[in-house]
Amino acid sequence: MRVIDYFDKGAEIAPDRVAIIAGSLEYSYQQTQTITHNIASGMWASGFDLGHRVAIYSNNDAQAFLCMLGLWRAGGVWVPTNVRNALQNNIDYFNDVGVQWLFYHSEFQVDADKLREAVPTLEHLFCLDRGTPEYPALEQLIERGIGTTVPDWGDPFGNPEQIMAMWPTGGTTGRSKAVMMNNSSWGTTTEIVAQHWFCDDLPPVCLMVAPITHAAGGIAVMLTNLGTTNVIMRGFDALEVMQNIEKHRATHLFLPPTAYYAMLAHPQVRDFDYSSLRYFLVSSAPVAADKLKQGLEIFGPCLCQSFGQAESPVILTWNDPVTIAAAGAGIHPERLQSCGKETYPVRVAVMDDEGNLMPPGERGEIVARGSLVTPGYYNNPEATAEIRTSGWHHTGDIGYKDEYGYFYIVDRKKDMIITGGFNVYSVEVEAAVLAMPEIRECAVIGVPDDKWGEAVKAITVLKDGESLDEGQVVAHCKDKLGSFKAPKSVEFWPEIPKTPTGKTDKKTIRGRYWAGQERGVH
Repeated sequence: MRVIDYFDKGAEIAPDRVAIIAGSLEYSYQQTQTITHNIASGMWASGFDLGHRVAIYSNNDAQAFLCMLGLWRAGGVWVPTNVRNALQNNIDYFNDVGVQWLFYHSEFQVDADKLREAVPTLEHLFCLDRGTPEYPALEQLIERGIGTTVPDWGDPFGNPEQIMAMWPTGGTTGRSKAVMMNNSSWGTTTEIVAQHWFCDDLPPVCLMVAPITHAAGGIAVMLTNLGTTNVIMRGFDALEVMQNIEKHRATHLFLPPTAYYAMLAHPQVRDFDYSSLRYFLVSSAPVAADKLKQGLEIFGPCLCQSFGQAESPVILTWNDPVTIAAAGAGIHPERLQSCGKETYPVRVAVMDDEGNLMPPGERGEIVARGSLVTPGYYNNPEATAEIRTSGWHHTGDIGYKDEYGYFYIVDRKKDMIITGGFNVYSVEVEAAVLAMPEIRECAVIGVPDDKWGEAVKAITVLKDGESLDEGQVVAHCKDKLGSFKAPKSVEFWPEIPKTPTGKTDKKTIRGRYWAGQERGVH
């Protein structure tokens, strides 16, 4: 089915149930249907055509969520955009995929103006919260759509091959690749989510905290299939999250480990009622076993984990709350380190470098097959071919499967750092560091960090006679890359270790910081 068909199923289940809560704003499923119909028809009345690329430039916001649903009802392709990126990164990505429509919040007016100037395909801009002399407000678009209709572009088969999103993922060349997701891959993921995250004893309420452009936004949309109420928070604040779990009787919550750890460390974490939680998904990076045990004590038997990536989203594997609670109680305690078993509609395996599938206990690259896997990277057949060899999709993660079918991730084949739940490619950071004229060499790695899971560290070698301090390098990188990609620390070495072939020996460098760790990821 199409993305919007899943939302409409939820609206049929509970038309009068609240679909969206954001501060004082509330929209029922029926109201949301009406508004998104008007957004879609307003877009068509304003020059929209099937398959147009549409970006939303905002922090978490009710209007942004309505626009996501509206663009899909119109038949558009969503281009998730991280407003924390350096602006040039977003300009490059918009140009790569040909963004034509932009819904933005007025707090990013300066960015919107620069995007309009730098992206030739960008013709239609609407401000979510107010009109401007240059661009109309979303409300004006909605009014334009009242009384008009959206062309019936659906087919009985649910348009399975139609691209509905182009998800950016960090690239080794310094530019993001566009991961295409079609209705088939989205639908498969949605149905897995509905199967594993079904809640039948309480009305489902999802607290959307992580950025809407992160997996959190996708999960929130998928859960509308069940008639879920989505409580949209502007961003993460540990105390506010805890208050909202109790206030709204939240049943579903997704957070990256960094946010989860911040909740555990909060002095008031034991002051609230978490008994409504059924699924507290802590994912997007590995979680320390002792932190899971602590969470079980505080939040109860609701913690769960999964494994996925932009190219095979969210839930290739699933470690359910019952298994994690049992592991915390000492029954197969090793499963606290597992990302779970493969989910029903996919195959997950471990492969060596020669394309052979490995038996239980043997390490190799985790590979997958199934309709949730991306059709490929947009306009990048070479990169698509790299992740599709031996008849499988290659995740770039190294792990093994035990005799019971549980998967464990132990390292990454890709030169990628997961920090705070976001992917950072070291080559991109290295390029930014090396742009400083004082620096001769640079190697960027992820190092263990209690807050971030992994923290970006830059190892640098200065040119003879030059001097820099850590703060200067960090400030330069924040300006070029944005704060979450910039190094958290910088060291200055006389030389960087090399392999016999003259390449940077990151294995040796990483070993200095990961010695004594159980895994090569954190």
